[in-house]
Amino acid sequence: MNYTLFTRNLILAMSLSWKSKIHITMSYFLAALILIVFLVVEFSARQLATVSLDVGISIIRLSFPLLVVILAQEMFSREFDKKLYLTSLTFPSSRTTWFLARVSTIFLVCLTFYIISALVLVVISMYVGSTYQQATPVGFGLPYFITMLFGAVDLLVVVVIASFLAMSATTPSFVLIGTIGFTIIARSYTPIIELLRGNPYTVAEHVDPQLYQDSLGLIAYILPDLGRLDVRMIALYDKMIFLPSDWFFLLAATLTYAVAVLGLAAWVLNKREFN
Repeated sequence: MNYTLFTRNLILAMSLSWKSKIHITMSYFLAALILIVFLVVEFSARQLATVSLDVGISIIRLSFPLLVVILAQEMFSREFDKKLYLTSLTFPSSRTTWFLARVSTIFLVCLTFYIISALVLVVISMYVGSTYQQATPVGFGLPYFITMLFGAVDLLVVVVIASFLAMSATTPSFVLIGTIGFTIIARSYTPIIELLRGNPYTVAEHVDPQLYQDSLGLIAYILPDLGRLDVRMIALYDKMIFLPSDWFFLLAATLTYAVAVLGLAAWVLNKREFN
């Protein structure tokens, strides 16, 4: 890969993300984050720092897939709809270089806002915590850093999936539906399996519990387990014991999945015929 062309494409993609006014969208998000956290704290009788941190992490995890979709549509769908690829995909820049620059831009922009949101959440939680002395302090040090690091890996997978769908889809709406659907399933299928193991008769009135559990188990061979990347418990209670024992394998498997899907997306783009 020509790194000079990659850098030029990266700079161009960064300017496109700025012109899309994504920074204004994030300003609204940060304002909403602060407002919602303070409102939730007002209705909480105790453990104010824990509640604020828990709610803030949930808002970040729920909102950033939407930010990824917005950027993916701006970087890819808009190019294809308006046929701007007639100039952006021309020689000497290869399709792979163009694609990797756009994916890198989406992730870097999202990661920047993700770090800002994480820092804002720390400030809010510290301020709230200073007004109430908790019996169990919140871990703002290494536990919080690890929690946000695992969340960044989750964000990377969502970026890769959105980029892959943008390469495969013919309509921008499919990128939105597919990315959100993937995120919901990848984050929730493990808790459902655990629920069925503990209470297999939960769905007995509708389907065979064992068959339903086995069918969900097959998803683990197709989708990464993003639900286990949510390790906020170590930060909420400042106890590393809540960190999964196989955390290294979990991260390695998730990153391998992201690289594989990224390579598949680049292959799809190289094979795609534009009219």
